Amino acid sequence: MNQEAKRLGIPNWKKWGPYVSNRQWGTVREDYSANGDVWQSVTHEMARSKAWRWGEEGIGGISDEKQYLCFAPSFWNGKDRIVKENLFGLSNNEGNHGEDVKEQYYYLDSSPTHSYMKMLYKYPQNAFPYEQLRTENRFRSRKEPEYDLLDTGIFNDNAYFDIFIEYAKSAQEDILIKITAHNRHHETAPLTVLPTVWFRNRWSWGYHEKEAQISKKSGTTLSIKEKHLGQYFLYADRPATWLFTENESNPHKLYHGADNGGYYKDGINDYVVDQQLDAINPGQTGTKAAALYELEIEGGQSATVQLRLSKDLLELPFIDFDEIFEERLADTNAFYNDLQADLEDEDERNIQRQALAGLLWNKQFYDYNVRKWLKGDPTSPEPPYEHSNSRNVNWKHLNSADVISMPDKWEFPWFAAWDLAFHCVSFALVDAEFAKSQLLLLTKEWYMHPNGQLPAYEFNFDDTNPPVHAWAAWEVYKIDMRNKDGKGDLPFLESIFQKLVINFTWWVNRKDHAGTNVFGGGFLGLDNIGIFDRSMKLPSGMTIEQADGTSWMAMYALNMMHISLELALNNRVYEDMATKFFEHFLYIAGAIMNIMGPDDTGLWDEEDEFFYDELQMDNGTAIKLKLVSMVGLVPLFAVEVIKEETLKRLPLFAERMQWFLEHRPDLASLVSRWTEPGSENKHLLSLLRGHRMKRILHRMLNETEFLSDYGIRSLSKQYEDTPYVYNGHGEEFVVKYLPGESDSSMFGGNSNWRGPIWMPMNYLLVQSLKTFNDYFSEDFTVEYPTGSGNMLPLDEIADAISERLINLFKLDKNGRRACFGDDELLQSDPNFKDHLLFNEYFHGDSGRGLGAAHQTGWTALVANLIYEKSNAGKEKILTAEEMVG
Repeated sequence: MNQEAKRLGIPNWKKWGPYVSNRQWGTVREDYSANGDVWQSVTHEMARSKAWRWGEEGIGGISDEKQYLCFAPSFWNGKDRIVKENLFGLSNNEGNHGEDVKEQYYYLDSSPTHSYMKMLYKYPQNAFPYEQLRTENRFRSRKEPEYDLLDTGIFNDNAYFDIFIEYAKSAQEDILIKITAHNRHHETAPLTVLPTVWFRNRWSWGYHEKEAQISKKSGTTLSIKEKHLGQYFLYADRPATWLFTENESNPHKLYHGADNGGYYKDGINDYVVDQQLDAINPGQTGTKAAALYELEIEGGQSATVQLRLSKDLLELPFIDFDEIFEERLADTNAFYNDLQADLEDEDERNIQRQALAGLLWNKQFYDYNVRKWLKGDPTSPEPPYEHSNSRNVNWKHLNSADVISMPDKWEFPWFAAWDLAFHCVSFALVDAEFAKSQLLLLTKEWYMHPNGQLPAYEFNFDDTNPPVHAWAAWEVYKIDMRNKDGKGDLPFLESIFQKLVINFTWWVNRKDHAGTNVFGGGFLGLDNIGIFDRSMKLPSGMTIEQADGTSWMAMYALNMMHISLELALNNRVYEDMATKFFEHFLYIAGAIMNIMGPDDTGLWDEEDEFFYDELQMDNGTAIKLKLVSMVGLVPLFAVEVIKEETLKRLPLFAERMQWFLEHRPDLASLVSRWTEPGSENKHLLSLLRGHRMKRILHRMLNETEFLSDYGIRSLSKQYEDTPYVYNGHGEEFVVKYLPGESDSSMFGGNSNWRGPIWMPMNYLLVQSLKTFNDYFSEDFTVEYPTGSGNMLPLDEIADAISERLINLFKLDKNGRRACFGDDELLQSDPNFKDHLLFNEYFHGDSGRGLGAAHQTGWTALVANLIYEKSNAGKEKILTAEEMVG
């Protein structure tokens, strides 16, 4: 076992990590306004002067796991109007496609315990174009692309610094820090580097005493004391000018209040930029402090600043500095070399490692006590009445203070239930214990609602994300088992199963409006893929029955059944639960495909041979919404295979299942070839018979509809020239295929499911095709691509789609990456071309990265695709259910 793998089993090696957000302003937590406008309530302009209530932000920052103490570097190029201490971006109303970070930065590396981490921030040497970015995007329409930092030309003459921020741990609470700035220009340029340490403000709200202080111990050392953390020291590798202030809000700048002569959060900025000497504390104490380094870096050269944050009082803190860095980098290389032992392609190794680095860097300390937030704090002005009845009023029990995997620490610095489930499947490759703890976290009593609902996301915990937690738990269990030589973590599986039973019951009781096993869950994470906003309140007497909502529930039932079977092989009590979920699945299958009323033909359309949503009327009539979209592909996800030997080992389950099939032949006929065992004596449970699956795949694998060179589109390309039109509710709704950014304001305009490629949905499609192949074997073939005459088995089609997805990032024969689009700087410049961004989604035709630039969370699934590809020929580690017999 390599050294980093050993550390994963040692307490406190993850006590310190990249848990500082990239953005705290513009979040629900910091908004106490009457109208709930989070973007106007607290802005980027206010960020440097306001002490945050619920968390901290920085560039490449670290903190302890409860965020008592934070560290992050800040920079100033001598021309900007402010110190660069947080990342700039546009608010939702400023961007022509919603909120959007306007910086160039990359997460390059991280070990799973954060014993080594590396990121790159590209800082222009000329004044940062804040207003140019705001103005240009403000005047662009939704039909135009976003105007980004690269578009300003500020990097074109290489007048910028590549600033590498690195961390290496000597021990659990001994962190070495290296900041290396490379001047990419040919002329000498100034750079002020401000390594900054500060306490999160916990004392201004009326709950805690101020029991924290930073003071100067010597010209190279700070003394740091806090009640919970104890004593720490920050060492600098050379004498520094130390600047001290308080992490307190500046009332004069924020609210035009009186300046009482205090020291405020923005004091260091004012001292450096405006030469306000009285902005810092001459007594050299405070709750925020920075070392001031004013560097002159020659063209083509670099300069390095070294620091060490440690609990130990060290006489020679830098004597072993380089050696420790080399050891931790070597340990990290060894860890990934073991993971990538069967991966020979260097470009794929780089893609996978950076994807996992971004996933690991996107952890964040997330503090949110909803009851306190709604009520307001004792020492703060009472919030407006409207605030106390605004967001999340049904979630007063939610009380988070945990390190959580975030979708993107700038674009989405808050957890989202279904994003997190996908994150965990990728985390399982490098840190299965963290993956399991994250899945369990949302089922804890201080997250899960007493009624069984999982919190969706910060803007609306009441909303409904697709129920993929059970699928993720099963995937994590299998990956963990493979990495532990076949030993599965049954306590984890049993614990999460029991909580998910409660959540499944919530879905059945709350989202099956008519008691027909057809589900309308709201937007279900697919945002604006519908004809109209599926979360909106429909006219009286009308409900929407969702093909995807119902299919997600069928998938959920099968996932829970499979987990039950695994548990039943060790504890027969779970046979009854397996039966329960088997029957649930059949009821849902019957509802989605069979007649439910005199004028209703189910959600399957015989004429088009596709699944659609439909509007259900109180009088029994129904209107099919015949939009060919990803909604109709979701039924492919509901598929499981059971071995005959499993049924022999679990006779009570087998007996009850056979009784049910015999007494409900109407439902039994929906189960694909149950009486005809497939390869190796297996049985298939699926929403799709072979014929219906082939008809859906006929469309999905058609390059004029869903199949792109880079994966499966979210909307059929047939609507590019001939948009879909629906007339209803007194207005006309038009849906057009949009391979790039959305032209709709639905969901804030920062989401698009009307054409682009989304990694998590594609990953589920790949996995489903492999499961179908497990039953059908190589004899069952489908035309790929549609119209080519080329017949392939389903596993080869899955591999082919997987390869297209990997090719989003991979160098092609011309040395270009699809995800970079037409940007020549990204494609060709040696200081850009191998640094990758893992976007939220990708252009449906060109593969260009779009949306949130660092949503490595679920786009990190490309790491799993690469792993599965490189391990395809290895002997499979089987689950207990698969090993039966």
